[in-house]
Amino acid sequence: MEKAIRIKLNRLAIVFCMALLVFLFGLNSKWVERLYSDGLYPYTSMAQRAISSVLPFALGDFLYMILVAFCLWSIYKVARLAIAGQMDKQAIKINLIKLVNFILLAYVIFKLLWGLNYSRPSISQRLGINDQKYNTKELIQLGDFLIRRINTIQQQVAQQKLSHAYTVKQLEQQSKMAYDHMARRNPFFNYHVPAVKPVLFSWMISKIGIEGYYCPPSGEANLNMRLPAMVLPFVSCHEISHQLGVAREDEANLVGYLVSTHSANFRFQYSGTYEILRSVLFEIRLKSPEDFQLLYKKINAGTLADFRAERQFWMEYNGDMSAYMNTALDKFLKINNQTKGTDSYQDIVLWVFNLHKREL
Repeated sequence: MEKAIRIKLNRLAIVFCMALLVFLFGLNSKWVERLYSDGLYPYTSMAQRAISSVLPFALGDFLYMILVAFCLWSIYKVARLAIAGQMDKQAIKINLIKLVNFILLAYVIFKLLWGLNYSRPSISQRLGINDQKYNTKELIQLGDFLIRRINTIQQQVAQQKLSHAYTVKQLEQQSKMAYDHMARRNPFFNYHVPAVKPVLFSWMISKIGIEGYYCPPSGEANLNMRLPAMVLPFVSCHEISHQLGVAREDEANLVGYLVSTHSANFRFQYSGTYEILRSVLFEIRLKSPEDFQLLYKKINAGTLADFRAERQFWMEYNGDMSAYMNTALDKFLKINNQTKGTDSYQDIVLWVFNLHKREL
């Protein structure tokens, strides 16, 4: 065996063993919770945020740009050699080994920086929220409860003439205050060294259909600031939950709802209630269209206008690409222990029902 290939294979064997160990460790959710999510991760994530928070731009987006550029350059070099007829069998083997090595190394880095949080037990268990099923009648009661709540909050927003507009720095500060408030009840919500950034390519992100995302290489919570203003506080709280190690999207929605609706800020309360009401109404519309129509008539004019504005926003930006991205996201979630994929987004309705069951 050629010496160059043998050296590459030895390196590949080491990286493969690392990837296997990380994979096997992720199979034990209790170990992941104790040793990683509550052990190593809080310190590494704070260190990441301490670095990225110094910069005024999204460091993670910049790192992704470098990664994409590196991949494109590597493809170009291989293609150029192949076209020139300079790719012998040894060169092909070396490049294949490099590709496998790169994929395995990317897997290990992703898992160690954040991805192992997908394997931790459900956050709903930690917060003491059960998953008792609801029937259609109870779902309608939940919808009515949330409508009454959002009507009250909207009235407060209107009376105080509050604008839903925020800068990203204001969102970071208000979200931090909301998390600090929840941390006084439960230390799980402790949030140190905030790092909330606007995405660099908001037009492209809007076209794809993304509201925000967590960036594992930098530890940043990145927000799409093109979004209608009333949804941004919830999105901010949602993305910060990812920084705290809440990996699953349904659980991040739960944390985002709890934090935003318990904020002293009426605009945050409105945003959290608005987002979950939308999910509940979607469920009601599927299960009981007649009751959906009755409930819809009870919603205040301001919130109905917000529904229309948000729908118009996505009609303007979100093209056919969103269907492909939704499929890709569904596959990604299923690979990372979310067996229901994007369908898990509606699990928030179940948890919100159990949160408010006594109030219905």
